[in-house]
Amino acid sequence: MSDAEFLERLEPLQVALVTTQQWLMETGAKVLIIFEGRDAAGKDGTIKRMIEHMSARSTRVVALPKPSDRERTQWHFQRYAAHLPAAGEVVIFNRSWYNRGGVEPVMGFCTPEEHADFLRDVVPFETMLSESGTHIIKLWLDISREEQARRLEERRTDPLARLKISPLDAVAQEKWDDYTAARDEMLKATHTARTPWYCVRADSKKHARLAIISHVLHQLACPKLESQVPEASSELLFKFTAKALKEGRLAD
Repeated sequence: MSDAEFLERLEPLQVALVTTQQWLMETGAKVLIIFEGRDAAGKDGTIKRMIEHMSARSTRVVALPKPSDRERTQWHFQRYAAHLPAAGEVVIFNRSWYNRGGVEPVMGFCTPEEHADFLRDVVPFETMLSESGTHIIKLWLDISREEQARRLEERRTDPLARLKISPLDAVAQEKWDDYTAARDEMLKATHTARTPWYCVRADSKKHARLAIISHVLHQLACPKLESQVPEASSELLFKFTAKALKEGRLAD
């Protein structure tokens, strides 16, 4: 897809986001969008395009650093709870409490018991949030091993991407299989009818960004949109099922 075609398709989606956010503010809705995925899967770029024209006062992007010594002694969800949306707000978590479902067990940043406790507790926690009026949208951005390697190398050689470099990048490829196993366990344990996971095949950044914004608009279902938002292709974005793993729809 050319840059010109991408921008042509992006603009009406961004207009729809503005209209939708006006409606969310009027109705006092609370929206939480969770972005998870492999390193270099495109979370930052997608979020940037999504919020480009949204209200800075009513939109917050939360990307927390590693926990402090004090935070490590707290309930795992505690430092995230402070950032949950109030009425009329859209909060986007660029990584979230699901760190404990992926990077932490893979890298040894939590104990096996803490990992098991998280998988046990996260569904009732999210159910409580949902029942109290928070609309939760969970997105898993998935890329192939080859595409991740290409993007990580590009990140290392691009001076404008230096701030994206993380110590975890160095082992992302080495621990690919461990991350795959953690992803599969996490998705199977935390996908529910009330707070489902939607998976995005994100090897193409442009197609993934358009699909994600379209999906968010369909999930929020603003009645004031003047034109119909195109559906994302089910080959590109789909609701998680265990069958998707068996069929190889997610990278292994």
